[in-house]
Amino acid sequence: MTIFGHIEKGSILRRVGESDSTLNVKALVAQIKQDLHPGQLAFVEDETTDILGLSAGYGAGKTRALAAKSCLLAIANQGFLGCVMEPTGPLVRDIWMNDFESFLESYEIPYTFRASPLPDYTLHLPGGDTKILCRSFESWSRIIGLNLAWVLADEIDTVAPSIAQKAFPKILGRLRAGNVRQFAAASTPEGFRWMWNTFGTEEAQQRPDRKLIKMRSADNPHLPPDFIERLQANYDPSLLKAYLLGEFCNLTTGQVYDRFDRAKHVITDIPDVSNEPLRVGVDFNIGNMSACLGVRLGNSLLLIEEISGAHDTDAMAQEIQRRADGRQVYVYPDASGGSRSTNASRTDIQILESYGFSNQSPKANPPVRDRVASVQALLENGKGEVRLQVAANCKRTIECLELQSYTEAGDPDKDAGYDHMNDALGYLVYRDFSMIHARAGRGTGIRLY
Repeated sequence: MTIFGHIEKGSILRRVGESDSTLNVKALVAQIKQDLHPGQLAFVEDETTDILGLSAGYGAGKTRALAAKSCLLAIANQGFLGCVMEPTGPLVRDIWMNDFESFLESYEIPYTFRASPLPDYTLHLPGGDTKILCRSFESWSRIIGLNLAWVLADEIDTVAPSIAQKAFPKILGRLRAGNVRQFAAASTPEGFRWMWNTFGTEEAQQRPDRKLIKMRSADNPHLPPDFIERLQANYDPSLLKAYLLGEFCNLTTGQVYDRFDRAKHVITDIPDVSNEPLRVGVDFNIGNMSACLGVRLGNSLLLIEEISGAHDTDAMAQEIQRRADGRQVYVYPDASGGSRSTNASRTDIQILESYGFSNQSPKANPPVRDRVASVQALLENGKGEVRLQVAANCKRTIECLELQSYTEAGDPDKDAGYDHMNDALGYLVYRDFSMIHARAGRGTGIRLY
């Protein structure tokens, strides 16, 4: 049991200083900013970007930047509620609380700490007592119902992507109070996860409501002299890129489709294929349907369009029908769609067939290794032949081919969200091009070894 288990509900564990209406807030803010290095200062001073990110190497001063940011946001929103989130409850105690209390006391900011039922700090500021909640990201639903001015999330890339993606829009929906409303997240990048999706992708970089600030370990003048040298001696170059420079890179065991190369496979000049039947790989996921649309040109495949994030099978089928513009459509869906459905009365495959599409799915999905091998062979075979080309407008497909990695268990990663489009492509390629399948016909499932 933690210390919080022995504390009476609602009790105050610590009070440091009392409310002080004479506290010189302007001088306090100036002193805090003066003690920050340039990367920290850029993060702390930005109060206009709705969604702000801080990608930092080890020892770059990320936690201190968050402590300073929380105080300045509290000062800008005196009398309103803010929240700091760590990935788990124990990390709230082990990382945030110790550092934040040291920060408050070093600047003589009067506060009260309440340990239960959940920890929070109340800063006693001239404009009114201002509460800062301390919560775990894994229990994000506990902030539902609150009206917050700001939220800071620490080490968000260590949170499971499925949790982060679900929590993020809900948290944004709670920012409905105060003078400066902002969501800010800081993390050492852990591959291509939430931070990359939110700030690093081409689409994210074009959005005016968000900005990413990067801090290198070397930016922190207070690090021990041998800190960086020790990291360099113990980490490989890809890890150093993330953990020293705060850059996004692949930290897992390897890229699944490592034969994919934009220079070889992505094209901008699309030939006229309007008379060719449309071949569509489909992956079923409630609220996130994926499809890749292509044409077969001899022994090659050209992907010309994609559908990502369709709500359900009917919505996706309607979009496929619209893009087909009267041409014949062959669909290559996830075979499990024959037994389950995003619609209560019909299976997913029955829905696709009801739109006049010709179903090419086998009775069962191929083994994952066979599907991956089929796509790899189309990207480039042993003879150096490239038989898969992707139109530049298929941005999500390109991103997924580049970024899906293997887990430590040796399986294609399904947590980071790069699997759906690749699965859709794999169903199409395996069925129409794989020598293992041997074009044996829908019913046989014959494999050649």
